[in-house]
Order: sequence, then structure tokens, then C-alpha cells
Amino acid sequence: MIGRDASLQTLQRHFLATSTVSMPIAGTLYWSVVAVLSFILPLGQLAYVVLFGSGMIFPLATLIDRARGQRITAAGTANPVMVLFLRSLVLIVLMWPLVIFAARAAHDPLVIILGGAILMALVWIPYGWAANDPVGMEHAIGRSVASYVAYALVPAPWTASAIAGVVILAYVYSFVRMRRPDARDLALTTPAAVG
Repeated sequence: MIGRDASLQTLQRHFLATSTVSMPIAGTLYWSVVAVLSFILPLGQLAYVVLFGSGMIFPLATLIDRARGQRITAAGTANPVMVLFLRSLVLIVLMWPLVIFAARAAHDPLVIILGGAILMALVWIPYGWAANDPVGMEHAIGRSVASYVAYALVPAPWTASAIAGVVILAYVYSFVRMRRPDARDLALTTPAAVG
């Protein structure tokens, strides 16, 4: 039975079995739009797209799940690992003002784009722990370091495009490497297991 008394391994397997790929799909779509817009919009406007558009990933993921007949929060609050994962998203939201203040101080809208790429990468760390999947940490570190490199080394006007490209490549890497639930994991989603 899934609940606070279940072992950590059981909770992680249940999290993996009830997780969907809708968030990475939504993130890939979002950053693909950012990449295209980086060739069209002035940098200041693109920074607004990154800043405000980042809040659209979760609703887009929910729509993707509905279209696929799934539920992004299928694990529910019975699984404390899911609760911890969802609470960790608050950390990301609380970091956005720091990025905004840094961009204002530097008079550089690219800081918003870099900050968005890195902050949204950090979500993969609690995901990796919750799903017992090393790809979470790999994605977060690889995407962050490569975003810093793109920011530091790719000349304007291609810097924003390079950062968006790094993020898209990180998603592709993660799609290939993500753990998939096996039969034992899926058995944890039955009504008897959830209780």
C-alpha cells in the first residue's frame, strides 16, 4: 500500500510508474518556441517570453496529459515523494526574483534567458531523486553548465538561440535516457496498492 509507511524504494517506484513525460514534452515545445522567436524578437521581448512563458509549461503539460488520457499528478498526495517533488517546484519560483534583479543590475535581458534555462533545469534534480533516476542530475548539471558556456562564448546575436538549443538538446538526451516503469512499478498503481 502506498502511503507514508511505505519504503522509500516503493514510493520512488510508485512515483516513476505514475509519472508522465508531459512535462519534458511541454518544456521541449516551449524552448523550441523560444528558439524560433530568438530569430524574430528583440532580446528584451524574448526575455519576457522566457520569464512569463515559463509559467505555461505546467498547464501545457496538463493539456498534453489530458489529450493522452493521462494525469500529471496521478501519484496524488498519498505518495510523500510526489508531495516533496511538487513542493520543490516552489524553490524554482522563489529564485526568479533573483534572476530578474540580476538582469536589471546588469542591464542585460540575456540574464533572464540564461536564468530561465538554469532554473527550469533544477526541476530535474528532485525529479531524478523522486524517480530514482540518475538522468535528473545529469540533465540539471549538463544543461546548466552548457547554458553557462553558451552565454559566455556564443557571440550576440546568437547567444539566446544557443541557450535555447542547449536546453532542447538536454531534453532530447533525457528522453532517450529516462527510466521507464517496469511491470513491478506499474503494479503499484493498482487500486489495491494505492489503497
